Amino acid sequence: MAFVFVSGDLALDFVGTLKWRRDAPEEQLTAPAEAARWAVAAGVLTEPPQVSPAEFTQLLDLREAVYRLVRASLCGQPWPAADVDTVNALADGPAPRVTLSTTGLVRRGSGAAVAAVISRAAADLLAQCGELRLKECERERCTRLFVDRSRTGNRRWCGMAECGNRVKAAHYRARKAGAGTTTAWEPANG
Repeated sequence: MAFVFVSGDLALDFVGTLKWRRDAPEEQLTAPAEAARWAVAAGVLTEPPQVSPAEFTQLLDLREAVYRLVRASLCGQPWPAADVDTVNALADGPAPRVTLSTTGLVRRGSGAAVAAVISRAAADLLAQCGELRLKECERERCTRLFVDRSRTGNRRWCGMAECGNRVKAAHYRARKAGAGTTTAWEPANG
């Protein structure tokens, strides 16, 4: 399964690893190895970390805490204190070890380092949420959150490939179907 990075923010892309939250949740992080694979795909680390079962549970807890915090921001609600505590506790974790090799930058770390990077990104995002245009995808089933960085501020979908094109195609089909139901010319009575 390929991960999607369309949210415009590392923490929101991590939140997006649980898709379709409202009706048929689809979990992309089914095991610690998947969390490690996501960390590399997201550029958090350059080598897959060993993620312990406890670290995996922490990562999933963090993901849900960040989701609830952003949703609270979107709804104008106060942040749940327990979720703030989760982000703060994990943000205090170890940073990835960074070294320069002959082929470039190498970032290594544990599951705790991945959680720390995501937590710090979430803290940065949430600290700016009043200035950023945080949105939820307008596709009916989609629950992906994103930062609208478009010049006009009218981005509606998390991404065109997964949601935008499908919504547009559905609207096009509906218009065509509606156009096909118009009656043909019929002679007047008489």
